[in-house]
Amino acid sequence: MPYLTQLAEVARRTGFPVVEVPGWKAQGHGPQSAVRGVVAHHTAGRDDMHVVRDGRPGLDGPLSQFWLRRDGTIFVVAAGRCWHNAPSTSANHTNSNALGIEAENNGKEPWPAVQLDSYKRLCAELCREFGLSASRVKGHKEVNTQKPDPHSVNMDDFRADVATLLRGEPAKPATSWTEDLVKDLPLLRPGADNYDVKTARGALNARGYLPEAVYAAVGLQEWLERTKYDDEFAGLIRGFQRLRKLDDDALIGRDTWTALLRVS
Repeated sequence: MPYLTQLAEVARRTGFPVVEVPGWKAQGHGPQSAVRGVVAHHTAGRDDMHVVRDGRPGLDGPLSQFWLRRDGTIFVVAAGRCWHNAPSTSANHTNSNALGIEAENNGKEPWPAVQLDSYKRLCAELCREFGLSASRVKGHKEVNTQKPDPHSVNMDDFRADVATLLRGEPAKPATSWTEDLVKDLPLLRPGADNYDVKTARGALNARGYLPEAVYAAVGLQEWLERTKYDDEFAGLIRGFQRLRKLDDDALIGRDTWTALLRVS
């Protein structure tokens, strides 16, 4: 099996925003020889996609094919083999034949409902793509005796929800993931400087409304990491609002958040 360059397309089937980390299609410790399982992890940190991508002392990156942000955004990190589960107690969940999903969580904090929904939907779409049953989705703690992740997640319940999604039944909760997320997002004004601005930048890119010329000088990843709501970004938001027939006031409130995050 070659490098899995279809992973971003698979992730988009979830309906959640997807960010393709620059160069991901060539990243990995060689080709992914098979896909017989999916391993669910937590990162034990925050804002740590770069660790999944680049690795840490004593373990070179990439560490997983995906990084899942707390707002449900899916980052595609690598298309090849990743160092995410060794030694494995399951023959179907080794680095060579399983995909890894690292979800942003410090190992103690509650899981946002939107992140769990994204997590389950991503697992379901990976199972669908590679012909796996929900039983092949395992927590790291289930296939490695030294690991506790993903913390506090009942994997039997998690798999039951994945199985429901595979059957094509409505996912719980009944409210949409955009409704769950948007109600907790703040009003952003030009001049703001916080993590939510990064979320808005990532969503604008995921929706396809970010011209390459905007980030050509600095690179996409650096542009996405910026937390400042500057004049340039305000202009992009106004243009997006006009295209979506919203008030072009550069205020990112409920309507603009919904437009940024909704797939349709």
